[in-house]
Amino acid sequence: MLRHVPAIDDPRVLVDAATRDDAAVFQLAPDRALVATVDFFTPIVDDAYTFGRIAAANALSDLYAMGARPLFALNLVAWPRSPEVLALLGETLRGGADVARDAGLLILGGHSIDDVEPKYGLVAIGEAHPDRLLTNRGAHPRDRLILTKPLGTGILATGLKREALSEADMAEAVGWMTTLNLGAMEAALAVGAAVHACTDVTGFGLIGHLRNMLEGSPVGARVHSAAVPVMTGARDLAASGAVPGGTVRNREAAAEYTSWHSSVSDETQILLCDAQTSGGLLLAVAADAAGRLAQELAHRGVTGWTIGEIVPGGTGTVEVV
Repeated sequence: MLRHVPAIDDPRVLVDAATRDDAAVFQLAPDRALVATVDFFTPIVDDAYTFGRIAAANALSDLYAMGARPLFALNLVAWPRSPEVLALLGETLRGGADVARDAGLLILGGHSIDDVEPKYGLVAIGEAHPDRLLTNRGAHPRDRLILTKPLGTGILATGLKREALSEADMAEAVGWMTTLNLGAMEAALAVGAAVHACTDVTGFGLIGHLRNMLEGSPVGARVHSAAVPVMTGARDLAASGAVPGGTVRNREAAAEYTSWHSSVSDETQILLCDAQTSGGLLLAVAADAAGRLAQELAHRGVTGWTIGEIVPGGTGTVEVV
């Protein structure tokens, strides 16, 4: 499909869709670049206000993954006109506005259409210094892989839809999904050039986004599955078959470039491919700077889990042990 989209050949465009990065980057001046992203989706929780908060945090995550400070956003709304559902839109917008305020972001307007199923998200615009961008390219051999949020949101949201767990059981996941990746970004920028690559873990799952980080570089990656953090209840739900369609597709795609050690269980494979919403940052940092990154993360109240390393050779391949 994307072959019909013209290739970009403009020196002001520093990042576009060609590298599957988290946002587009357009240089305005030697020391200024605009960073732009868009994201919206259907509700993954029942509470409209909470849905708005999650959707806004998820959209802003792409700016933080690029090292950008949010400036302003536009609401994207697709919503049924039926009165009983339309009444929930105000709460969704309020949730998004509250997260935007926490991020220091201005919501300046937006666009809405009539749709049979509710959808909400943001077009988000930020700013970064062109020399201090975080991108998903540039991982070096022997870099440590650091993850800043546990996995499991896709599986837990599916469990909620199937009434296999309650809204109360989703509290941990909601807490993670509404937590901004601001602190993780600030820590990465504080460490500087020793952070060689960064992305956020969302719809393609941990393995899929790691693959995007590896593409175009003569490196592979090794993931230590026992070190990957998982949200409470997600493993049991995965074992029971509460797996979203996006996660199934991610796992099928991962089979082309991932080798799973025989000790890695089926549910662990599912979790590592689980389609996340508002997931954490995945950072490739030089081994001798990993301790400093951990300190910078902790200083900002962010946990960083070391889940693996970049390995030489094996271009674009992932080994899970």
